[in-house]
Amino acid sequence: MKLRLSQTISSADAKVGQEIPFEVVEEVKVDDVVVLRKGATAIGTVTEAEHKKSMGRAGKLNVNITHARLADQEKVALRAVKDAKGGGHVGAMTGAIVATSIVFFPAAPLFLFIHGKDITIPQGTEITAFVEGDMHLDMARFGVTAPSSAVEVPAAAPAVQASLIIESTPPGADIDVDGGFVGNTPSTLAVAPGSHEIVVKKKGFADWSRKLNVTGGSVHLNADLEQQPAQSQ
Repeated sequence: MKLRLSQTISSADAKVGQEIPFEVVEEVKVDDVVVLRKGATAIGTVTEAEHKKSMGRAGKLNVNITHARLADQEKVALRAVKDAKGGGHVGAMTGAIVATSIVFFPAAPLFLFIHGKDITIPQGTEITAFVEGDMHLDMARFGVTAPSSAVEVPAAAPAVQASLIIESTPPGADIDVDGGFVGNTPSTLAVAPGSHEIVVKKKGFADWSRKLNVTGGSVHLNADLEQQPAQSQ
């Protein structure tokens, strides 16, 4: 990313710890989403400042680029380098500006040297900065809706049921399916596929039973009940 110095700084009056603002020159995008806006502020810090001294001793000025503020207000750690040459009273920036790899810890940046003069870095000086290391972005904080990772589960197909048509001779008998009363003959019943026991019973007649394995469709059962012999008195 390109940064532009927002104010002139000089070893004549700069103070250690002074924050120096830089302006982001071009927006930065990730996957076509602006994560660092043009005009956003990046921050440098003066880590050493000594004005020129007598006997031709040079001033010293060391600026440490630390971070910029992303569009989601998260800090991104930066490193930056700038090589330039100049003359006259403005001096020359001949070293490198480097950033800490972690925002809150100092690094050992390189120095900018000018012998016999104060160092002045004019407003508008541009540097190229780089993100220090990898940074994982939460794109949702930038207004990007992540695609759903949920797997769409198809609606369960309705359970297949078989139809039992149960009649009896004589009619009006009780029908038990798997031990439970379900109605009287004649009846049409819906049962789940599988094994079932059908019992048809009527007072005065012997019980009629069948075991069958139902797979679907329609099954017609006709229970021919046998009358029990009358008991002698």
